[in-house]
Amino acid sequence: MARVISVEAERFPIAGIFTISRGSKTEAEVITCIINDGDHAGRGECVPYKRYGETMDGVRDAIQAMSGQIADGISRAALLGAMPAGAARNAVDCALWDLEAKMTGTSVASAIGVVPTSALETAYTLSLGEPEAMAAQARANAARPLLKVKIGGDNDIARIRAVRQAAPDSRIILDANEGWTDENIAANLAFAAEQGIALIEQPLPAGHDEILRRIAHPVPICADESVHEAKNLAALVGLYDAVNIKLDKSGGLTAALTLRDRARELGFGVMVGCMVGTSLAMAPAVLLAQGAEFVDLDGPLLLARDRVPGLVYRGSLVSPPEPVLWG
Repeated sequence: MARVISVEAERFPIAGIFTISRGSKTEAEVITCIINDGDHAGRGECVPYKRYGETMDGVRDAIQAMSGQIADGISRAALLGAMPAGAARNAVDCALWDLEAKMTGTSVASAIGVVPTSALETAYTLSLGEPEAMAAQARANAARPLLKVKIGGDNDIARIRAVRQAAPDSRIILDANEGWTDENIAANLAFAAEQGIALIEQPLPAGHDEILRRIAHPVPICADESVHEAKNLAALVGLYDAVNIKLDKSGGLTAALTLRDRARELGFGVMVGCMVGTSLAMAPAVLLAQGAEFVDLDGPLLLARDRVPGLVYRGSLVSPPEPVLWG
């Protein structure tokens, strides 16, 4: 039987409101791709992201447009040339990985060489807000070993101070989501260093970050919006110290593995991150993140409802996926 592709738009409520420098949302909007060969079905999930010009309808249509090539048995390698990097290709690529695992009985973890897998310590994300509100979030999660703090406003020094005082023992990642400027970055970096911050993600807008080559990095700086594929990396040498790899940016696990390996070759630290999605989206990323310096795969922890069965989280430790979920 020829492979058949189906696409479903789904929504999962967020526990409360999730806010970053670009806005707020109360639900995770995801697209699920299923590829069925008559005996087995593989699944992949993606999260369309407006920052990159993606919409739910556009991503769904892009996946459905692949139905003919999927029926013809397109390989994951050929998929890299058939679709651009982004959420749509991620869903298709991950569905193909899952289908192959079910057809062959060989886990994805074995196929990519990360057996035995380990549970990983993931960051837990605090939404952007006023300093007092962010301190309350930090206080409620101060027992977590790693916090990721959304910043990117005019009052970030006060936010950083408030969070650090409320969670004195946690390692902290700051994520500015392109919200800093050439005028405030040096002062913000210096204060972050004073406060013992571990990493700062994408402080400046992608493509407008040349100042990073000229100023000190008292805290390591990680590229997020500035890096999607391996071909982006060479231009970032000297600007950034680490890269945040997300499957929805790279366009799937296949491309993300290449991106990770090339980042290592160029001397970048590796962070594996996520959009706000379910355990189905996190599952391949948990395998990619084996051995990463920083892991930010807390999407399901931010949801009021996850898929069943989902990934197992114990505190801030996330375990690798069971085959019934993915891979």
